[in-house]
Amino acid sequence: MNPVWKSKSKNNGKNTWVTERQEVIPAPIVRLLQSRGFEDYQQARDFLYPQLKSLQDPYSITGMKMAVDRMVQAFVQSEKICIYADFDLDGTSGLALLKQGLEGLGYRNLIWYQPKRLSEGYGFHLSAVEDLARMGVQLIVTVDVGITAPAACAKAKELGIDVILTDHHLPSGELPQAFVILNPNQQNCASNLKYLCGAGVAFYLLRALKRAFFENESLPETNFDLRSVLDLLTIATLTDMVPLLEDNRVLVKQGLIELQNTQRPGIRALIEELGLSGQTLTGQDVGMKLAPKINALSRMETEILPRDLYLAKDLKEGRDLVSQVLKNNTDRVQKQSEAEAEAIEMVKQWNNPHYIFVVSPRFHRGVLGLVATKLVQVYNKPCFVGSLTESEGVVVGSARAPAGCEVSLVEALASASGALSRHGGHSAAAGFELFHKNIEQAHSLLNEFFLGLSLKPRQRLVEYDTDLDLGEISPQFMDWHNFIGPFGAGFPVPLFRLSKFRIVQVKELKGGHLKFEIESAEGKRIKDVLYFSPPKSFLPALKKSEQEFDALVELQWNYFLGRKSIQILLKEIFCPAELSIELSL
Repeated sequence: MNPVWKSKSKNNGKNTWVTERQEVIPAPIVRLLQSRGFEDYQQARDFLYPQLKSLQDPYSITGMKMAVDRMVQAFVQSEKICIYADFDLDGTSGLALLKQGLEGLGYRNLIWYQPKRLSEGYGFHLSAVEDLARMGVQLIVTVDVGITAPAACAKAKELGIDVILTDHHLPSGELPQAFVILNPNQQNCASNLKYLCGAGVAFYLLRALKRAFFENESLPETNFDLRSVLDLLTIATLTDMVPLLEDNRVLVKQGLIELQNTQRPGIRALIEELGLSGQTLTGQDVGMKLAPKINALSRMETEILPRDLYLAKDLKEGRDLVSQVLKNNTDRVQKQSEAEAEAIEMVKQWNNPHYIFVVSPRFHRGVLGLVATKLVQVYNKPCFVGSLTESEGVVVGSARAPAGCEVSLVEALASASGALSRHGGHSAAAGFELFHKNIEQAHSLLNEFFLGLSLKPRQRLVEYDTDLDLGEISPQFMDWHNFIGPFGAGFPVPLFRLSKFRIVQVKELKGGHLKFEIESAEGKRIKDVLYFSPPKSFLPALKKSEQEFDALVELQWNYFLGRKSIQILLKEIFCPAELSIELSL
């Protein structure tokens, strides 16, 4: 079934908006903003110019005062505090920002703990609580973890350790018996902050705690600036794919500036190594260039972890760590590529129309989520990908669902809980574990769940923001394009439709990618057009064609040798009828 392209814009006019500063917002940017619900400039103004002073009150999160009072008590009594964080970039960023923030406020008796992704797995573990008790910890503050860990919280209570549980994952069943729970997604939380990531919840705890130190004359004065941790919060927010709405947008908009200028040695060294110095960082730079390199450390579970890069003490140490970061990322790319190829071959033997479930002992656990994401992109249906440890007979897996999917993975996995050892996550991204002997039972239960939804195969609908003429693409347009960012979940990278252009030059790049030069009917040319991973038959068929094309594209600045130029990323192409026939042969 061929996809349908549909414009979200009801306006293809040439109207511009003028700001209070007498800046002219180009017509295609106006159409783009209108396609996203902003009818006029007055309505878009606060969105375009977000301010930190507009952030919501951290005390709107249920339990915040109780948490702050307990943190103040721990400070006054010099209690030993452990920050217990998840191993992903959300949890790791939250660990680093909370550590820096608490030390900035004057806390000294701090330690931290993160379970290892492969050997321990996700979660707030009972065994770790027992170890922390033996170390004399009196207070545990979790970051991005704990809402589905009643046993660990019960053990902490039994051992006399208070737990301030900060998390954003969806609760399942009875809430843990923590001292207090800070989670905007628990039912009794009336705050409008459900979109925060795990590090975001930790940041709001830090905001409330700083206010308490400022207002309490018996506590020492502090010059700690919350802006100094926004670089970490930005990495967490962008990589955890939470919506870039309201407070998240405000924080990431400012945080990208902080990240661009960060003096954190490890992150500074990585930015320099990736050639991102001296340019305006975007959400795509973080999500597609910076973050995957850092995340490979925990995925591959080597001697160093992302937190080591965050906490590097000087630039020499940072550069030494970065060399290991890049090596690990190369290993990750190879294992991911191998697993994706095997998974796609396995899907050829899979005949369930509603979802995909593939398991292999050759899948590296660190790339399961990435492989599941790839399968979702290819097959446009919920995908479950598992790695089998044959010696233990255990399958550990990740699940992903397509954007706009009406199926909640949390509900799907809950329906199969009788066959699973554990599961949890979000509606579009989740994790699970089961014994290999229970796979058939899991399939049966999942199939029953999907059949109960009466889902029917749907033609894929691709919504783009607005039509765009090549003649409208200019440096001024690109500056405004980047200014209305950051882009990410909830506010995606703009997708434009270019119509009736000719391909006047084509070059094949390494890896089978293509680079075009294109021309409009009016003679406007763009030289830098990239098409990643086109169909293998596309290039020879293209060389025979003199036809005009339509395409869905994204735009970005390309930085090379100190110069920047406009670059078009071709996402989908609509072929003339005769070329479509050749491609299908």
